Amino acid sequence: MAKQREQRSDSENREELDERVVNIARVSKVIKGGRRFAFRVVVVVGDNRGTVGVGVGKSRGVPEAIRKATERARRAMHPVKLSGTTIPHEIVSKFGGSRIMLKPASPGTGVIAGGGVRAVLEAAGVRDILTKSLGSSNMLNMIRATLQGLEQMKDAESVAKMRNKSIEDVLPFWRRHHAQQS
Repeated sequence: MAKQREQRSDSENREELDERVVNIARVSKVIKGGRRFAFRVVVVVGDNRGTVGVGVGKSRGVPEAIRKATERARRAMHPVKLSGTTIPHEIVSKFGGSRIMLKPASPGTGVIAGGGVRAVLEAAGVRDILTKSLGSSNMLNMIRATLQGLEQMKDAESVAKMRNKSIEDVLPFWRRHHAQQS
């Protein structure tokens, strides 16, 4: 009985998560008898409400690699600070040789991003954002740089708490700083 409830709640969680296969790459390992081919799959999982995770799976078959990547992405889900349908502030994030600039956008702009960056942002629940790839275009590094940037986001409340000030003391700077960027 308890097992049925557990399975039901697990299947309900799977239904509400947004799973996207971002990249499938054939990789090879050189062995004594030649090359052994396998597949590396990158999957992004998010709830479209501020939580997102990325997983990488490798296997000789594509379905098994997708399953592994999805499991890892589910375990690696992190909360993301959002400000309405966009992000609270501009940030440049770096992972490996990839650099990604994430910039908040006004409502109705949409997600201006390419490939894996778009998948991460949409799965996280971001609806309006401007992005620019500034470094290497390696798909996996761009995805990880985006995820790292989203995890570093701070909202006005957390900044006020960290500085032991009231939100009113922090917000004028916050608004002035964002008005200059627009």
